[in-house]
Amino acid sequence: MKHTSPTTAGPTTGAKFGAEALGTFVLVLGGCGTAIFAGDYVGYLGVALAFGLTVVVGAYAFGPISGGHFNPAVTCGLAAAGRFEWHDAGTYIAAQVLGGLAATSLIAGIAAARSEDGFSMVVDSGFAANGYGDHSPTGASMTAAILVEFFLTAVFLFVIIGATAKAAAPGFAGLAIGLTLTLVHLISIPIDNTSVNPARSLAAAVYGGGWALGQLWLFILFPIAGGVVAGLISKPLFKQA
Repeated sequence: MKHTSPTTAGPTTGAKFGAEALGTFVLVLGGCGTAIFAGDYVGYLGVALAFGLTVVVGAYAFGPISGGHFNPAVTCGLAAAGRFEWHDAGTYIAAQVLGGLAATSLIAGIAAARSEDGFSMVVDSGFAANGYGDHSPTGASMTAAILVEFFLTAVFLFVIIGATAKAAAPGFAGLAIGLTLTLVHLISIPIDNTSVNPARSLAAAVYGGGWALGQLWLFILFPIAGGVVAGLISKPLFKQA
């Protein structure tokens, strides 16, 4: 009698939602938390490494469940590249937004518990929100912010798509992606505090104040545009990979 192995079902939608929410939570908690609480001690390099390391950790911990997007621009870029189904994008983006908001809410709670004026101090500091003009670390213009968000998100997507291609060396995608995000932050933290991730930007802007919400459109629109364009270019480029 021939024995057949039972079909192993893949992760459920709920599991994928939870993985995306947890992964984004870790990313925002680690990156924005470092910028807010330790930025004066570790500098731009430390903050860049914090964001990169959280992606490495998230990719290996949650990637097997959901693919490890943790970023609406990544989700949209992978869908444009044919690596992900568009009809699942809304679920992933909702999970990413909720995970990011949970992380900044925890950061806000820690700040409030730290001292009597702890919450107001971190809000006054900008809460690691993204900004341009008067709210850029170096006074960079809106045009500069648009350029870095569009092109650096595109670069990030090219690396993600290439590192996860079938022909790529197995097991190293998370490391390559995390190091690329570190590089992206080293380039653009002085310009606009680095977004390349609308969920991260929204989560910080909620606590950053009116100016942060007023400038949030740029950090939603251009990372997603950069990701989608990179995905469309990558579709034929990595067709055989």
